[in-house]
Formats: sequence, structure tokens, C-alpha cells
Amino acid sequence: MEDRGEGEEPAAGLHFVGTKEDLIKAKRSFRTLEGRDILVLYHQEIFYALDFHCYHAGGPLQNGDIEEFDGKLCIVCPKHKYKISLAEGEGIYRATNPYAPVPTTRWYSKGIKQRVHTVTETDGDVYVTLSHMSRFIESDYFQGEKGKVERERMEAEDYSKKSNTTS
Repeated sequence: MEDRGEGEEPAAGLHFVGTKEDLIKAKRSFRTLEGRDILVLYHQEIFYALDFHCYHAGGPLQNGDIEEFDGKLCIVCPKHKYKISLAEGEGIYRATNPYAPVPTTRWYSKGIKQRVHTVTETDGDVYVTLSHMSRFIESDYFQGEKGKVERERMEAEDYSKKSNTTS
């Protein structure tokens, strides 16, 4: 890929999201690309990009802790503590199989729940290519105008529940 010249359009599908230096300093950045809210983050010298809103209830992932679970680097949704692998968007959880001869707690996969996007760094510029996987992924639900309405509705419900418990 060549340097972006003044007024030159990047290759199809690539979206310039910032300079490497600026994104490293920020560690986490919010971008809207083609109407999709994206979190671009830098962790352990790697850039990741995934849908900004958690697949479970639309909570923002920007302030989620990054932790390793079962050998997978994950972001933990601050709202309900759902664990999402940064590389694949896989939802993981820890549970015990009650039918096992010796019930032992272990990690299980829920499958791909969060849409992840490809990050490319060229000559100090960082680009995101949006995932075009054709099947529905749960985090798709909270994107666009319908997603915004649904997030607001869920936030209002959460506020109402909190108000009722403190009254």
C-alpha cells in the first residue's frame, strides 16, 4: 500500500483511523466507520478493532479491562462482565458441567458474538477494514439507528431498576 497523498482516497474498504503514534498514546479510540461504531485499541504492541457496543446489552466496551482467560486475550465488558476475545470476538465463560463424573470448572465458548475488524498499519498510518462476514453476529444488533434506540431503551430500563431498588 502506498502513502496517502493529499486528497487521495485510500484503497477500497480501508478506513484511515489515525496515526500509529496517536493511537498508541490514546490506547483506545472510538470511531464511526460507514455508520458502524468501532473501538480501536492498542494492547501489548498489537492493534485490535471490534464493535464498540457489547453484544450482550449494548454497553460500551471502551473502559473494559483487558485480561487473559484460557490463553485468550479478552476485553471484559464493564457493564455485565462478559468476556470477549480480542482476536476472534468469541464470547467465553467459565462453568461446571454438572453431568461430568467429576464436576470441574473450565472455560467454554459461546461462539463468535462480537464482530471484529481487520487493522492494517502502513508507514505510520493505521487503517481498519470492516468485517463483511455475511452472517448476523450478535453485536450487529446494537449498530446503526435501530441499535442506538435499543441501547437508549436498555439504559432507561437499567436506570429505572436502579431507581426502584434505592427508593
